[in-house]
Amino acid sequence: MELDKQFSDKALKDFKLIDRATKKGDQQAFAELMERYKKPVYHMILKMVRNVDDAEDLTIEAFAKAFKNLHRFKKDFTFSTWLFRIATNNSIDFIRKKRLETFSLNTSFKDDSGEAVNIDVEDKNLDPQEEAIKSQKIELIQMFVTKLPAKYQRLVRLRYFQELSYEEIAQELNAPLGTVKAQLHRARELMYDLVKGKKDHI
Repeated sequence: MELDKQFSDKALKDFKLIDRATKKGDQQAFAELMERYKKPVYHMILKMVRNVDDAEDLTIEAFAKAFKNLHRFKKDFTFSTWLFRIATNNSIDFIRKKRLETFSLNTSFKDDSGEAVNIDVEDKNLDPQEEAIKSQKIELIQMFVTKLPAKYQRLVRLRYFQELSYEEIAQELNAPLGTVKAQLHRARELMYDLVKGKKDHI
């Protein structure tokens, strides 16, 4: 395959970085790939989830999944296309899980126009696919959390494993909300460093 004719210079540079990362375990190559795409991936996810904190979490997850499976990447399309697909699918799974899972009960009630009224009842049980998604997410983050300083580990477990909100974490730890946000931001930065710089943890 004549890659030079098929792909842009940027895509060819990505291919070289991927080769260095997967064949030589070059940590700098992982770091360069993240630097090239961290911002665009984050902004794309932010448009989808419309929440800064969730977007930051999902960006880490996207890179963790991509780097974990980088050895499977095929040069049939660009790295950016592959990465954005991973990020998009992960975000869609997140959005779907955040919505109330409901099932409908048909009733004999009718509205003013004579249409039958359905009552939606929340189903709090995860289906098998959602259980798999949650398990995979925990597995990914678990690879990094034990490498964090002790003061961040509980925060990360509350946020990622127990899926508490920032407000719930602040209440749980009896700490100011601003402190919780600042420390989780720092914990995310440290996890970014692990994702891009420690191939043996990926």
